[in-house]
Amino acid sequence: MSDTPENGAEPAQQQAQVKSRVLAQYIRDMSFENILAQKGVSGDAQPEIQVQVNLDARKRSADNQYEIITKLNITSKTKDKGEPLFVLEIEYAGVFHVEGVPEEQMHPYLLIECPRITFPFLRRIVSDVTRDGGFPPLNLETIDFLALYRTELARRAETEKAKVN
Repeated sequence: MSDTPENGAEPAQQQAQVKSRVLAQYIRDMSFENILAQKGVSGDAQPEIQVQVNLDARKRSADNQYEIITKLNITSKTKDKGEPLFVLEIEYAGVFHVEGVPEEQMHPYLLIECPRITFPFLRRIVSDVTRDGGFPPLNLETIDFLALYRTELARRAETEKAKVN
């Protein structure tokens, strides 16, 4: 008997195995402003939270190492008057060692899978900072990094289409 499947395909064992490790995680930059404590707010302060997410991936000088940065800009305003309560800006980075990912798949891997790994740690930091800043802890909803990636690709395609026209 042969080890090769009948259809002539290569055995799965010979395909490259994806190897990914987190080498480091850290806060690159963070700012928290408690505007409520500084200026005060009139009336009932029911918050309305807005979260903006940006991602960045950079190749590092070492072989197979990448730095993935998740940038959050979180603003909280009162629902009725739109008065600001707080602003939190944070850049959270993870350094990854990635092998076995085909070159054409590397960009989506870095901007989808890597942020999924670091997000729970970032979520905890946001919760702690908002709590320590005098507000109820903000527990972020899970971010769909695949949808975020697809939206960014569509936005870039529209931008390129607009440049051509």
